[in-house]
Amino acid sequence: MDDICTIMYTSGTTGDPKGVLISNKNIITLISGVDRLLLSVNEQLHEDDVYISYLPLAHIFDRVIEEMFIYCGASIGFWRGDVKLLVEDIGELKPTVFCAVPRVLDRIYSGLTETCAGTFVSLPNDFSMVGTVGPPVPNVDVRLESVPEMNYDALSKVPRGEICIKGDTLFAGYYKREDLTEEVMIDGWFHTGDIGEWQPDGSMKIIDRKKNIFKLSQGEYVAVENLENIYGLVSDIDSIWIYGNSFESVLVAIVNPNMQALEQWALANGISGDFSMLCQNQKAKEYILGELMKIGKGKNLKGFEFIKAVHLDPIPFDMERDLLTPTYKKKRPQLLKYYKSVIDDLYKSLK
Repeated sequence: MDDICTIMYTSGTTGDPKGVLISNKNIITLISGVDRLLLSVNEQLHEDDVYISYLPLAHIFDRVIEEMFIYCGASIGFWRGDVKLLVEDIGELKPTVFCAVPRVLDRIYSGLTETCAGTFVSLPNDFSMVGTVGPPVPNVDVRLESVPEMNYDALSKVPRGEICIKGDTLFAGYYKREDLTEEVMIDGWFHTGDIGEWQPDGSMKIIDRKKNIFKLSQGEYVAVENLENIYGLVSDIDSIWIYGNSFESVLVAIVNPNMQALEQWALANGISGDFSMLCQNQKAKEYILGELMKIGKGKNLKGFEFIKAVHLDPIPFDMERDLLTPTYKKKRPQLLKYYKSVIDDLYKSLK
């Protein structure tokens, strides 16, 4: 049972991919837990069920779904690998189950390799759980840990904090990287880096990322701090906050331009106005966006890591507006709250 079944690799967003050791026990425990959960709501997979495999087998999620279907004696079909023919493949196979990334389903798909594909499962036909990841599977322990630096309290009336997981579905560790394993496994609890909020019905809602890593709608992970460090190399800006979420396929940013640099650019290009007016100038926005594009290309960023729209704010991020910590780190929840309407307008401009 404790023998290693497979080594799956993380996406490697912030460095080299990590080999996640998945045991036979991990997979069997998860499958039995999901089976019990389905039975509890009078649902069950049968031999006449059909699954169309669309996600790559490098995803632990798809691997476990297929193993669940094998366990139940159900059928599995594989798409042809051409997105243009996907609808045709679905029509031909007529699957009863189809799992995909949000760009295909227009809804959230999220997962951790380290937790063997599933810790929470949305219950069928329970519309009160829309927007959540559902309750935990029966054989997994879940708790929230307070994150005071982000103002999340696990003991508050509405418990919020980092999601920590314990149980036989957890990975055995990172392959040949005990140091990384020790960072996330503390007293037997796996610290996911996800910030969750318990709902009254026992389901979990993911509201933030402690590690500041998020997934775009097409399934690509973004290490936002790493990108901010890269784009921060642009000499014409003083600070940048990059935003994206799992409902959008591109990144946008709020930029504090360097006053002297922007005024010199304006003078050289025959554009008049004070600093605040320049920040509202469309040509100035295009110029800053172009400079960000240059540094992105120079650092060989991937397509989804390029910023597609910017808002120039002449007022630097500060502690007075609760946008920075005393150590000058960005307070991302507060930034989103403060610039929410601006962010919405940036995405509308890209539609």
